[in-house]
Amino acid sequence: MSKASYWQRGETLDYKNTGVATIEANTVVALTGRVGIAGTDIAPGAEGDLHVCGVFEFDKTGVGEISFGQPVYFDGTGITDTEGDNTPAGFAAKAASAGDAKVLVKIG
Repeated sequence: MSKASYWQRGETLDYKNTGVATIEANTVVALTGRVGIAGTDIAPGAEGDLHVCGVFEFDKTGVGEISFGQPVYFDGTGITDTEGDNTPAGFAAKAASAGDAKVLVKIG
């Protein structure tokens, strides 16, 4: 039988900035199959905290209505309901009309 040892709660995870620019706090970081949100500024080569669960307000780049609970995606600029090559971001934590500029998203 395989066992696992508890490590941490997991709301934030250590994330190493492998780029050449500082990742500013609240920046959306596209990961493989999900997004995280920088909790603090993360200097190049340094580790910082990355929020991987919670509800965050994002810019809405999709032009359609987004229903409560609908899967949403990060297109590099904001949130859309179009999957395509976009990164899964979670689901809408509140409905957003077609004309809304922002949308609440439950990441994780």
